[in-house]
Amino acid sequence: MKKNSIFHSISNFLFSKANREFLIFLFFCAVASIFWLLMTLNENYEQEIRIPVHYTDVPKSVVMTSAETDTIRVTVSDKGITLLSYLYGDMLKDITIDFKSHTHSNGIGEVSSGELSKKVNGILAASSKLVSIKPERLTFYYNYGDNKRVPVQYRGTVNPEDPYYLSEVAYSPDSVIVFASRQKLDSINLIYTELLNYTDFRDSLNVKARLQKIAGVKTMPDEVSIRFISDVLSELSISDIPIVGINMPEGKILRTFPAKVSVKFVAGIKTYQALSKADFRVVADYNEIVNNPSPKCNIKLEESPSGISKVALSVNQVDYLIEEQLTEGQTEGQTEKQEP
Repeated sequence: MKKNSIFHSISNFLFSKANREFLIFLFFCAVASIFWLLMTLNENYEQEIRIPVHYTDVPKSVVMTSAETDTIRVTVSDKGITLLSYLYGDMLKDITIDFKSHTHSNGIGEVSSGELSKKVNGILAASSKLVSIKPERLTFYYNYGDNKRVPVQYRGTVNPEDPYYLSEVAYSPDSVIVFASRQKLDSINLIYTELLNYTDFRDSLNVKARLQKIAGVKTMPDEVSIRFISDVLSELSISDIPIVGINMPEGKILRTFPAKVSVKFVAGIKTYQALSKADFRVVADYNEIVNNPSPKCNIKLEESPSGISKVALSVNQVDYLIEEQLTEGQTEGQTEKQEP
């Protein structure tokens, strides 16, 4: 009884005089919209449509170094209803190209513009007019397995925000297999990614990057994972690095005062934690001391690790002595001390 009462109330509301007029208005709006749509779809339009192109009968010994499925863009003129069926229906089929019929002996195959137009017209409705094809002719590349492994390098702008800096870039994989003609393989020593643009990040950044497309070149895989590792720059130092004499004649020893110095530099915290005194080499050159006698000798940083900048010694000159080594039969008291 309650349901009948609710239904009766709804009926009275919908079919009251005011609402009945509104429903009639909506009905005529819908009818008008349908007529407008039918008239619109009956007009002629031009529309660009993408059509996949597949290569068939490719020998097993052949490696396609261009895409195994190319795509052409065709502009077609027809009624709107037909163009809609091309875009959203299954009326338009793919185009197939016989590999053997279109290849040359130089690793290049080609489909002429005339044949391409013929194949496109063959899958269009009789009412459709082909306006243009891009590209006008199709060129594809292949080889018989020539390849080499090439390292990967990112391309673009990757900058963390201040005071962070990019301390390390890790690739997975760090190299890819490149298939191409022998001539192209000889000229390829590095494969770049497509342009990347990442800025103002703090933590390490992980991205998937597709590799740069090169005509006639196929890479396996065609994308890599890249981890951009950031770190904070700081002014740091390492102490107690010994000064080593170089070019010392036999029987002579260089003693410096102090015997050890500090090295100052700018680096990230992670880089600093991996460093040790053995990564640095500070030297004093005997030849320079002899050729330029002075109460103090110059010292210089001969070796330092990568990943640091603005490297400087705590001092650039030190006091020194050149001693004669003990020979057989001499006592410690007989050791000579010389200053050049």
